[in-house]
Amino acid sequence: MERRHVCMFPAESSTSGTSELTLEQTDRITRNREKAIALKKRKVSKRAFIQKNAMREKALADQQKAELFDTEAGFILESSTADKTPNGKRAKVIIPTGPVMREEALICEECGKQFDDSFLYKHFGLAVCNGCKDDDKHALITKTEAKKEFILQDSHLDSKEPVLGFVLRRNPHNSRWGDMKLYLRLQVEARAMEVWKSNDKIEEEKELREENRQVLKQKKFHKKIKELRMHVRSSLYKKDTGLHQHEYGTESYSEATDEYSKTCQSCEYTLTYEKM
Repeated sequence: MERRHVCMFPAESSTSGTSELTLEQTDRITRNREKAIALKKRKVSKRAFIQKNAMREKALADQQKAELFDTEAGFILESSTADKTPNGKRAKVIIPTGPVMREEALICEECGKQFDDSFLYKHFGLAVCNGCKDDDKHALITKTEAKKEFILQDSHLDSKEPVLGFVLRRNPHNSRWGDMKLYLRLQVEARAMEVWKSNDKIEEEKELREENRQVLKQKKFHKKIKELRMHVRSSLYKKDTGLHQHEYGTESYSEATDEYSKTCQSCEYTLTYEKM
């Protein structure tokens, strides 16, 4: 269907007086046009303001979801729930430190070259560069193995000056258990020499402790055997739970007390009485 536009303005007349607008009409049309433009601008500005506020509120809500926690390192980190462990606890934040700048470079004890920092020096204070680190010579040992092999106590490793350095590693047997302390075997051997003075004394202490362990083991074994024998004997013995009946012997008379008495032949109970 054909649409036709109907013009709302008066048709042009042949006369010039009716085709021209008056000054008052022109001013009114101009004012109406300016009002319409201003109204449109206000609507556009209001829509943009609403959108901007919505975006700001969304960003604020996302920021509130994040948790702020102190790293105890001089600053605060912002993290979300993704930084938590499966059991809901906060994951430990480990921030590796950078190399320490010194006025004089360190000298490697193995190769004699200068170096700024290394794994052995950082954790154990041993002046050996990373290139000279040997897995056999610079082997690590757990705290449990160090105490068992060198007959040491916790105070020898953690309290006695100078305190031995260590590194923490997750327990390979169970991740839920506590982290393992790994010490440098060279330093543990040196600490054992400080405590026991010689390897012979360490071996003597090991033998003595093994003998005591065997003695305690034998005592425990004999105790269990004794308990087992008593249990077997008690199960074979039948105790008479009936009332005891006295079986008195011959009656005797005492002139000194003017009393009679007689004694049970089974339990040796003596019954004393008088006769009227």
